[in-house]
Amino acid sequence: MKTKFSSPEDIEQCRVIHKKFGTTYYYSSLRFPKRIQWRVHAIYAFVRVPDEWVDNPGELTPEDRLTLLRDWKDQMIRGLNGERPDHFAMRAFCDAASESRIPIEEMLLFLNAMEMDISKCRYETYEELRDYMRGSASAIGVMMCYAMCARTDYDTIARAKALGEAMQLTNFLRDINEDLGRGRIYLPLEDIARFGLTEKDIKRGIVTAQFKELMKFEINRARELYLQSDFGIYKLPPKMRKAVLLSRLLYSQILDQIEKNDYDVFSHRAHTTSVHKAKCALRVVLHDEKILTKLVAASGVRI
Repeated sequence: MKTKFSSPEDIEQCRVIHKKFGTTYYYSSLRFPKRIQWRVHAIYAFVRVPDEWVDNPGELTPEDRLTLLRDWKDQMIRGLNGERPDHFAMRAFCDAASESRIPIEEMLLFLNAMEMDISKCRYETYEELRDYMRGSASAIGVMMCYAMCARTDYDTIARAKALGEAMQLTNFLRDINEDLGRGRIYLPLEDIARFGLTEKDIKRGIVTAQFKELMKFEINRARELYLQSDFGIYKLPPKMRKAVLLSRLLYSQILDQIEKNDYDVFSHRAHTTSVHKAKCALRVVLHDEKILTKLVAASGVRI
């Protein structure tokens, strides 16, 4: 039997990171059974630690960040091979990954996306952006399937990838202004041009009629991805559905908030309030099957 690396203190530190940085994910994860929650905290910390190096580097140079990412990857590979990692989050993650049998390919895809963020800040087409999101978001959806002991057939995995992509695209739309501050534009350049805009227009931060049309286009794309994911949530083990459904609902409602703000993502950061989260959680606890059935029906899948 494999020796466990992580201590209760390691798991607690992962939980604290999750609560601090992933408020919606964390709130939703509390609906998982206790035996699953710690895995989710570990996965979140595994992805958040390098994400902070990349997105909020402080005095770190690009070379420093690459060195940290490569050390993170080395710790992961050594940990999966039985060597105790130095970092508490990696110790917890290696335990969760080994226990859940998460494919190492998904972990490597995520870390490769983190490296890409250091050198790449524009995407010509949506397909090019999807290649990035396959690692930055869809890989996490796949890891979660294994952590939840869900099915790992082709259809379930494809829908988990769609949910990860939908949430990542939602993040991109919400965080356009924040990403501009990091020198990044995640909106595909072909989409920007399609609506008669340029990079300079995005950087100006003015909500024009053309910008609104661009946002409507991207929001519809994200909503289609959420619809694609819904039958995958329905197929989850019953005890896992509430947490994933709640996360899906709260994240997709960020799109509603962007619309309510008249697409002004430059001066208003769309979010869901604590009161709204609580009301949504109550609905999910009481009526999850009814909500899911309605969502799946809207997606066109027959149950």
